[in-house]
Amino acid sequence: MIFAIFFVCFSIFFLNHLEINKYIIKILKLNGSTEEGDALFKLNCIGYHGITARGLVGLDLHSITQRLNDKEIIKQVTGGLTPPMPNFEINPLYRSNLLKYLHSLE
Repeated sequence: MIFAIFFVCFSIFFLNHLEINKYIIKILKLNGSTEEGDALFKLNCIGYHGITARGLVGLDLHSITQRLNDKEIIKQVTGGLTPPMPNFEINPLYRSNLLKYLHSLE
């Protein structure tokens, strides 16, 4: 019985992890637009990170791409890993645009 529960939990974790990795790979294959990413940032993120991404309630995002790799950034945004940041389920192209914008802040 315990083995069956462990197996089910492991299977759920593994399949979820596999789906997240496929999603990340899909994003990384795209060539996002800095301008579109800037617009997306201004629409969704300025209340937390400020209009210039220098921080407000949230972190200063300048040089974030030097502190975190692209996979870590995608996981952070997707999962909302740092409260009170919500998770954002947006399509891969929009995510790629946002990633491109974050790289422009270096």
